[in-house]
Amino acid sequence: MTKLFVAAAVAEACSWLALLVGMAVKYGPPGNEIGVKIFGPIHGGLFVAYGVLVLAVARLHRWRTWPTLVALACSVPPFATLVFERWAARRGMLRTAPDPDRPLTPVG
Repeated sequence: MTKLFVAAAVAEACSWLALLVGMAVKYGPPGNEIGVKIFGPIHGGLFVAYGVLVLAVARLHRWRTWPTLVALACSVPPFATLVFERWAARRGMLRTAPDPDRPLTPVG
């Protein structure tokens, strides 16, 4: 779940970049809306996925209310999900338990 959260944070930031480029093309000299039509829904989906994953990871790692609200708020400004993910990782808020050793089964 934590790895999905990290991936969603990165993907949401990348989709922000693509949407910003699409908006620049739409409102700039070319005046073409295709970038916004493509990346708008993609960004919207990743925005929702990031929000759901914030809530899931906050519950999993027992985050307090304040960091959870900050993580949710970071989905609004461009690239803030990356900043929050790095901040949370540095503070150990995204640590996962190591996988238990699997017993070896005899072959045959």
